[in-house]
Amino acid sequence: MAAMNASSLQASLFDFAIGELVRQHRESFQPLWSTESWAKLMIWLSLNCGCSGDRDGLEAFAAALGPVISGRMRRVFFERALEDLELQVLADPAQEQVLVMPMGPGGPLDSARVSQALERVGLLPGLVAPQERWQPLDALVAIPWRQQP
Repeated sequence: MAAMNASSLQASLFDFAIGELVRQHRESFQPLWSTESWAKLMIWLSLNCGCSGDRDGLEAFAAALGPVISGRMRRVFFERALEDLELQVLADPAQEQVLVMPMGPGGPLDSARVSQALERVGLLPGLVAPQERWQPLDALVAIPWRQQP
């Protein structure tokens, strides 16, 4: 503990707090799994930080966050961890595919468990391609979007 300085503790606290803020509010912005929901979150955050809602204010907020913090927030926003299924779903609409991977040791994933995870997070039915287009890889399943959201 003595090795940690104030700056690293502040950075850890900030990272934890922003991650929790995004997790707690990401379901509030509809439609889920869309760039529109991401934009709504960013607008909400910028307004709550005192930025104006005009283009200049929103651009200033995004610039102040920078690509590293924005990227981390976006990953948290578009990922779901399903502890009981031991699966993680990464479904950023800016990516070509949804990825489903095990949270523990890898191995082939059975399609029933993957389907259950996709349904639980709201990607089935309708947002991802039918099962015959899923691509099982070594330790994950890559699933194309039905159409880019």
